[in-house]
Amino acid sequence: MHKEQDCLKFREGKFVATTHEVIKEEPLSISINGRHFVTAMISPQMKKEFVIGHLFSEGVIKSSKEIESLQLGDDTANVIVAHPLKAVAARKIILTGCGTGSSFLDDSKLPKIHATMTVGVEDILSGVKSLLDHSELHRITGGVHVVGLFERYAQGYVAVSMVEDVGRHNALDKVIGYGLTRGIAFEKTFIVSTGRISSEMALKCAVANIPVIASRGATTSLAIEVAVKTGLCIIGFVRGDKMNVYTNPERIVTKGEES
Repeated sequence: MHKEQDCLKFREGKFVATTHEVIKEEPLSISINGRHFVTAMISPQMKKEFVIGHLFSEGVIKSSKEIESLQLGDDTANVIVAHPLKAVAARKIILTGCGTGSSFLDDSKLPKIHATMTVGVEDILSGVKSLLDHSELHRITGGVHVVGLFERYAQGYVAVSMVEDVGRHNALDKVIGYGLTRGIAFEKTFIVSTGRISSEMALKCAVANIPVIASRGATTSLAIEVAVKTGLCIIGFVRGDKMNVYTNPERIVTKGEES
C-alpha cells in the first residue's frame, strides 16, 4: 500500500538525502456492460468494495444483487449488471479526494433517510478517535484519509470496517461497498471520517440510508443543505471532547438517552 521514495529533507538549515514512505495511488478503469464508465484514482486495496459502493452511491445499482459479474484486473474492473446501463456520462475522471464534481444523483429528487436510532456523544467521540489509532498508513505516510463504519449491536456501536484511501470519497465508497456485500443494515450505522464532509459525501450517506456522519474536519454549506433535505446528521470538528452538530441534532444524545 506504500513504497519507499528517495527525497531531500531540509533540516537545520541544510538538505539531507534520505527516503520517505509514500502512499500508492493507482488508476482503476470501470466498465459496465462493455462500456467505459469511470476512471478513479484510488489506493489499490478493496477494489471490489469500491466498485460496488461507487456504483451504488452513484445510483447505477440499487443493491449488490444487480451485479451479475465483476472481474478485476490490475487497473480495470469489468462489471455486468442485470439491467441495461442507464444513460450516464462516460469517461468521467474522479480526482483524488475531490469527488467527481458532477454526481449522477438528481438534487431535485434527493433520497430521504429512514432511521429512528440515535447515537451517543461518547460513541461519536470514541469513533473519531479510533480513526487515527487504526491508521497505520496515515502514521507512516501522512497521505491517506480514513473512513469508518460503525454498526449498532446490543452492547453498543462496533467498528465493522475501517478503510484508508488517498481520497475520502473513495474510502466512503469502500465502506458502503463492504456493507452492501455483507448485508449490513445501514439505518443502524454511522460514519466517521478524517476529511472534510462535502456535499457528495452527504449524498452518498443519504443514498445508503446512513443517518449520521462525523468528522475531525469541517463541512460545507452545500453539504449542510443536502443534510437538511435528506435527514442526515452532520457533525464536524470532533476533537477531544468537543464537536459541532450542524444538522438534525435529534439524532445525537448524551449518555443514558440512547434509543
